[in-house]
Formats: sequence, structure tokens, C-alpha cells
Amino acid sequence: MFRRMKEDIEVVFEQDPAARTHFEVVLTYSGLHAVWAHRVAHFLFTRKMFFLARTVSQISRFFTGIEIHPGAKIGRRFFIDHGMGVVVGETCEIGDNVTVFQGVTLGGTGKEKGKRHPTIKDNALIATGAKVLGSITIGENSKVGAGSVVLQDVPPNSTVVGIPGRVVIQDGVKIKNSKDLNHRDLPDPVLDKIRELENEIKSLKEEIQQKEGVKDNAHSHI
Repeated sequence: MFRRMKEDIEVVFEQDPAARTHFEVVLTYSGLHAVWAHRVAHFLFTRKMFFLARTVSQISRFFTGIEIHPGAKIGRRFFIDHGMGVVVGETCEIGDNVTVFQGVTLGGTGKEKGKRHPTIKDNALIATGAKVLGSITIGENSKVGAGSVVLQDVPPNSTVVGIPGRVVIQDGVKIKNSKDLNHRDLPDPVLDKIRELENEIKSLKEEIQQKEGVKDNAHSHI
């Protein structure tokens, strides 16, 4: 247990350049507190002490602003940065070395029973405000851009942005290391499409102007 706790503290220093001392991290990092509380809640949940498990998770939610259902399965070195507003559903499965930012929802899409929440594979990064909904899988080493809404499976080594989320980088194109937190520089497919349309309109205008110029010349000769 203490080895896992030490590992949780180490990942904070790896991921957050603002972390200064172990004392500060242990006392003030709500994401770390939420992960530790979840371990207790999950232990109770797996032993069918459901009421106690939910009580622990709700107390943790009150103090941290992070809601993790006791039934969620979370791997090692899970890092929640800032954390406020993060929601993790009951049937979520989160692998190792996963990072999520504030406002992320790993939720369901309806009232169906069984597996209804996402599976997040190892080394994935879910950026600020992203919503990953339903029984889908985010592949290993993949990134979900800030504010994206993902409703379909994401292959490994991919980058997803937009509403609904679209894969914009996949195998064959160099992917930044999954520890890279600079998720502001992700591609914007909507903006790219607007620019493409603007270029087409400009091209059509130039073509029309050329044709009108030819007509004007023809009339002047007559």
C-alpha cells in the first residue's frame, strides 16, 4: 500500500511542474486525495459494502470536487490535474499512467445496465473539459483534446478533437510523448475545413473576375 502511495506522489512530480515538496503534494493536491479515497471506496465496494463505499466516495467528492464511483477500476499512476468537476462512472476501466484534467467526464449515455462507461487504456491523456461517453475504448497512448465529445472508439496512438470527436492523428504520423501536457496545440479540423472553404471561394471569385475581364475585352473590340 505504501509503495503505491509513494508511486502516486512521484507521478505528481513527473506531471506537474508546479509541485515543489512532498509535504505540499500530500496535503494540498485534491486529485491525489481523490485517488486515495477511491482505493478505500473500491475496496469496500468489491466486498459488497455498497453503502459504506458510496459514503466514502461522496465525502471525497465534497472535499475534492472530484466524483469517482466506487465501482470504477483504476490502474496505477493515475493523475488528476486540478481535478474540479471530474466525474468517473461506475463501469469505467482506467489503465496505467493515465492523465485527466479538470472538467473531464467519463460517463454513460443512458440507463442501460452492464458496461456503460468508457475504457481508457494505458498512457492516455484526456484534456480539460473533454466528455468521453458510453461503453467505448480510448486506445493506448491516445489524446483527447480539450472540450471534445467522444462517442466512438479511438484507436491506439491517436489524437481526437472536436464535437463529435474526430481522429486527426494516428499511426504513420509522429505522436508526441503521452507525458507531454501541451494539449493546446492540437489540430482543429473545423477551422481547417473553414479555411479550405475560404480558399475555394477565393479561387471561384478570381475565376469569375477573369471571365468577366475576357467578356469586357471582347465587347470593347466590337
